[in-house]
Amino acid sequence: MIRTEALTKQFPGSQKGTAIMAVDSLTLEIKEGEVFGFLGPNGAGKTTTVRMLTSLIGPTSGHATVNGLEVGRDDTAIRECVGILTESPGMYDRLSAEKNLTIFAKLYSVTDVPGQVQKYLRLLGLWERRADEVGSFSKGMRQKLAIARALLHEPKLLFLDEPTSGLDPEAAKLVRDFIAELKTEGRTIFLCTHNLDEADRLCERIGIFKTRLITVDSPANLRKRLYGRKVVFHLKHLEPAWVEMLKALPFVKEAQALDAKLVLGLDNPEDENPIILRQLVEAGAEVQFVGELRHSLEEVYLKLVNTPG
Repeated sequence: MIRTEALTKQFPGSQKGTAIMAVDSLTLEIKEGEVFGFLGPNGAGKTTTVRMLTSLIGPTSGHATVNGLEVGRDDTAIRECVGILTESPGMYDRLSAEKNLTIFAKLYSVTDVPGQVQKYLRLLGLWERRADEVGSFSKGMRQKLAIARALLHEPKLLFLDEPTSGLDPEAAKLVRDFIAELKTEGRTIFLCTHNLDEADRLCERIGIFKTRLITVDSPANLRKRLYGRKVVFHLKHLEPAWVEMLKALPFVKEAQALDAKLVLGLDNPEDENPIILRQLVEAGAEVQFVGELRHSLEEVYLKLVNTPG
């Protein structure tokens, strides 16, 4: 669905002859139907990447294809087949929500304009406010309207740049739930966000980006790669001999005792936990419960972004 090869964008610097590197040699492939998270600090080049992939600006060098269309050659066709939510979407504030969507539906040559406008106003909970001027809308309502605008022509590929930025918890949840619903429809979604919990819940894979692409993988694999998997066995009391007993198991990578808890480093807890439980029970341990020590995506992100090189 999206493929880039050494995609690069430079902007002129403030002094003659200097250039600012915004995106440096981005090589990436995103599959059809995937929700892909694009994470990075402010100024990392995420929005510039989206603008290149939606043919709003041209690359300095490199190549990209979107839905089989080539950036720089098939720009009009690309703009017609993608939907985009910018970080600060502009609206006609003196026009109603219905009129705003009608204008954009006609620009997209939508066949059933009234039907599509009504469909997305209802889906996003704006139908009762359809006749109100957009200037009277809250930020959350404007954001929902902007998402509706991006979907009017039923694009298979959707670019969302900070879709829940600045929203209250209720509005942010509605937007996240709507993205999850789009995911079940098989749409491809390219999601730029600073909300790491949001990325963790919605994205099959994430790319961590800081002018250059640092890494791409699923959140679970990134946690495993950086921290391994650690399982905590909560016991009524802990005997020091049990730690040594479990360390002797070939699949236990590390073992720590913390009060009445055993923290074990394991590669495959689903297969290995039952063996450990049997050993503990046979040794006389009273196991209260078992849980996995989970590192947040924020910890993973900060470690990768702040690692030199």
